[in-house]
Amino acid sequence: MSIRRTTKAARGAVALAGAVGLALVVAGCGGGDGGGAKGADGDKPPARSSAPKDGGPGSPAADSDKVIGEMKGPDGVVVTLHSVVRDSGGFVTVNGTVANHGNRPFNAINWRSNETELRSRSSISGATLVDKAGKKRYLVLRDTNGECLCTTGLSGLMPGASRPVFAQFPAPPAKVTEVDFQLPTMPPATVQITD
Repeated sequence: MSIRRTTKAARGAVALAGAVGLALVVAGCGGGDGGGAKGADGDKPPARSSAPKDGGPGSPAADSDKVIGEMKGPDGVVVTLHSVVRDSGGFVTVNGTVANHGNRPFNAINWRSNETELRSRSSISGATLVDKAGKKRYLVLRDTNGECLCTTGLSGLMPGASRPVFAQFPAPPAKVTEVDFQLPTMPPATVQITD
């Protein structure tokens, strides 16, 4: 066999392998229905995390009449805490409402953590729970994509508007029932953990 024939055959094999690989990649990325990423029922996108959604059980909307703490910050921003609930999975979820009583739009850019991997620049990922007796600080949990299990996209909150917020933390030991909830630029609020 000549070098020319061998080179031609090798090029053909590489082209075939590339075409097969490309076909597999395209087939693996497609949803089959042409509608992009959808869940099993075809109507909704898949869920990213187990974090509570607005209006779901344990969400701020469900407990919005109950007030267990309040934090007043600069420019008329008020965070009202409605519940701090420990669940059996080893998490504590803080639910509340942020309201803008000021006279200019509010952006939560100062409430995010300093982590550079987080995509959302306007989140409450900088929130912490502090167990003063045990001298421990608990940070907001992250999902498998590195995003916080907390309210994100908190920008452009207009004067007079409010929005539910939440954050999930690792649960302190069962004997710990009182913690401080802290947000950057806000005074802490001492709250009780319920089961």
